[in-house]
Amino acid sequence: MAEKRTGARKSSSDGDDGASSRKAPSKKAPSRKTPAKRAAPKAEAPRRATATQVAARAAQQLLELTGKEAEGVTGLGRADDGWTVEVEVVEVRRIPNTTDVLALYEVTTDDHGDLMGYRRLRRYTRGTPGGE
Repeated sequence: MAEKRTGARKSSSDGDDGASSRKAPSKKAPSRKTPAKRAAPKAEAPRRATATQVAARAAQQLLELTGKEAEGVTGLGRADDGWTVEVEVVEVRRIPNTTDVLALYEVTTDDHGDLMGYRRLRRYTRGTPGGE
C-alpha cells in the first residue's frame, strides 16, 4: 500500500492537477511603453471655422463690444490671415422704424473666427439708397 500512495502522490504531482496549481514560467511580455511622442496624442490645431460660424461669431462679438444689435451680415470674404465680415447694425432706434439709423461695420477675424478688429464704414437712415 505504501507504493500505491507513493505512486498516487507521484502521479498527482506530475499529472494535470499539479500542473494546474503551478504556474508555468511566463515569458516577459514586450514592453507597451512607447516614446513620449506616441504616449499622448498630438494636440491637433483647432479646426478652422466655417463661413457661417465666422459670420455669426463676428456679429455676436461686435454686439458684445458695441452694445449695438446686429441687423444682419451683408458681406463675408476670406482674407490672407482670416475673414472680413460686414455687419449691419442698428445705431439708433426710432419710431417709425423706417427712420432708424443703421451703420455698416467691417469686422476682421482670424481663421477661427476670433475678432481681431472692427471699424464703422458708414452710417445711414434705414431705407435710403447707398453708394453700393
